[in-house]
Amino acid sequence: MIETVKEMLSFTFINRALIVGVLVSLCAALLGVSLVLKRYAMIGDGLSHVGFGILTIAMAFGIAPLLLAIPGVVVFAIMLLKIGNNHKVKSDSAIAIISSSALAIGVAVTSLTTGMNTDVCNFMFGSILAMSKSDVYLSVLISIIVLILFIVYYRKLFIITFDEDFAKASGLNVRKYTNIIAILTAIVIVIGMRMMGTLLISSIIIFPALTSIRLFKSFKMVVISSGCISVLSFLIGLYLSYSYDISTGATIVIVNLILFIIFSILSKIIYD
Repeated sequence: MIETVKEMLSFTFINRALIVGVLVSLCAALLGVSLVLKRYAMIGDGLSHVGFGILTIAMAFGIAPLLLAIPGVVVFAIMLLKIGNNHKVKSDSAIAIISSSALAIGVAVTSLTTGMNTDVCNFMFGSILAMSKSDVYLSVLISIIVLILFIVYYRKLFIITFDEDFAKASGLNVRKYTNIIAILTAIVIVIGMRMMGTLLISSIIIFPALTSIRLFKSFKMVVISSGCISVLSFLIGLYLSYSYDISTGATIVIVNLILFIIFSILSKIIYD
């Protein structure tokens, strides 16, 4: 095992994947706690489809994918929250409408222009080992900004996550901080799609939080545990992926699933 790890770290592309993967996994897990507790868990899946649609359109017209996708997905994230708050359209319906429409438009535009080439498939299924230097620098910068913002707004995010009525009574701008969560989630999803792909990116947002909630009851412990579980799942997944030549994204999700099952069993033993 040690020899395999040394061999892995001798490759530049593995080191790039390691840096980006750890940061993105951590960001996704921290934001995932608020999303899961506020019952916005599926927003990650919806925005990943939107991100894929925008990325494919950008590639079809020769525009830098991430530079177009990040502001585009942020706009859709805010729209999604506003539509979800509409009593005529529930949040799950809003996610279905926006995500399926964006995905369909992206695939249609791509089919008419460049076709479903390898780069497009990488965004669909993930290819963290193929990240360029510019992707790595941008991902690291954005991840650090997201982590700083999460720490700065931690207390306010905690309040609006558990009790919006109390937050409003305390004078907090609930809409503002809910939008912050949505914007940060949108950004993490876009940079994480390179790692996990459209089909799997929402899993690293949802799984760590759901796993942590099985054992821990305080918000702080759930946040800390989610971050640790997410990073550990990525590291184990990357190692297994390299060792057995399996898709990195799929392996990370499987590790998350195994940890979820283990924590669920421990929860029954401890609390039942």
